[in-house]
Amino acid sequence: MKTKGAVILKPGKDKPLLHRHHWIFSGAISSLPDFADGDLLPVETHDRKCVGTAYFNKKATIAGRMVAFGERDPYEAIEKNLQEALDFRERMFSGSNTTAYRLVNGEGDLLPGLVIDRYADVLVLQISTLGMERLKSFIVDLLLRKLKPKAIFEKSTLASRKEEGLQEVQGVLFGDKPGEIEVLEHGLRFIVHPEEGQKTGFFLDHREMRQGMRELSFNKRVLNCFAYTGGFSVYAGAGGAEQVVSVDISDKAMAMARRNVAANNLPNNNQEFITADVFAYLRQNPIDSDLVILDPPAFAKRRKDIVAACRGYKDINRLAMQKMPKQSILLTCSCSYFVDEALFQKVVFQAAVEAGRSARIIGRHRMAADHPVNICHPEGDYLKSLLIYLA
Repeated sequence: MKTKGAVILKPGKDKPLLHRHHWIFSGAISSLPDFADGDLLPVETHDRKCVGTAYFNKKATIAGRMVAFGERDPYEAIEKNLQEALDFRERMFSGSNTTAYRLVNGEGDLLPGLVIDRYADVLVLQISTLGMERLKSFIVDLLLRKLKPKAIFEKSTLASRKEEGLQEVQGVLFGDKPGEIEVLEHGLRFIVHPEEGQKTGFFLDHREMRQGMRELSFNKRVLNCFAYTGGFSVYAGAGGAEQVVSVDISDKAMAMARRNVAANNLPNNNQEFITADVFAYLRQNPIDSDLVILDPPAFAKRRKDIVAACRGYKDINRLAMQKMPKQSILLTCSCSYFVDEALFQKVVFQAAVEAGRSARIIGRHRMAADHPVNICHPEGDYLKSLLIYLA
């Protein structure tokens, strides 16, 4: 079906979209109609066959993002994809002892540019693209009708918004400002502050890795580096760790970590909280821990940061490996999208060689099911973890 005002792709550039990939780069486009950035436009092959509908932004490297494939109405497709995402989480978490989880994971739920996290009866919305910004009121209306939350808070503070021509936005979309929220994760209590916390308030994507550390922590001395508000530390304590040391550069994060430990009635006498730069701490102190956790922030936020990021990952892992006792275990993580799993493993291998340690991989990242990766869109897979045994 021919459509006026459509985006026409170059010959041979339609294959990714026909395979349900969501991104359209400017180099794949043969012609564009007149439009305002953020508009929804039909997309057609070079021989004018319908591919679907995407929103477009001339300012962005990724010029378009598909919200509907085939001839489906885009608003119907968005509502259907949102409902399927909500239904999936309902099946996973209804009646569970977890009340904090991701409701929508961007392309992983066929809704590019949109993340929605649930903290008890509060929803936190994060929008990264102009096209999704233009759809925000439609999305909020759907959420109010389908979930009836107590509040919806927007925390769209991603650096990527700048390329889209968007300012950072943070504020209430419905209800009252949420403040602190107490949530459950695998039955453990955590205090989350969406406005002041990192990301949307908590690192939900590491839930299953935290549970894995709980299983490993019994009678262990645990060192949790880049501890933030003590997620891994609480799990280690709940798992029966002999000692837990939490290190983070933020006083505020360490204060919240103390509160999270207290909220779970964990013994205080075996939990230590140290405000320090992790690199400096590892250089200046011995490590007598049986289990060390390295979960740093993203070192590579842009492609040009890859070399510096790899240097940082190698340094931090080498520092830990050099000092960790024999027969200890290291959990090392990277959330840098531009450092893929193969490169991360190579960097950790180099760290082991420089540290002069015999290292064996005994586990990999345990993915949280509420952070699905669309098999047609592998770019959504950003979080890597290696569990390493140091002989």
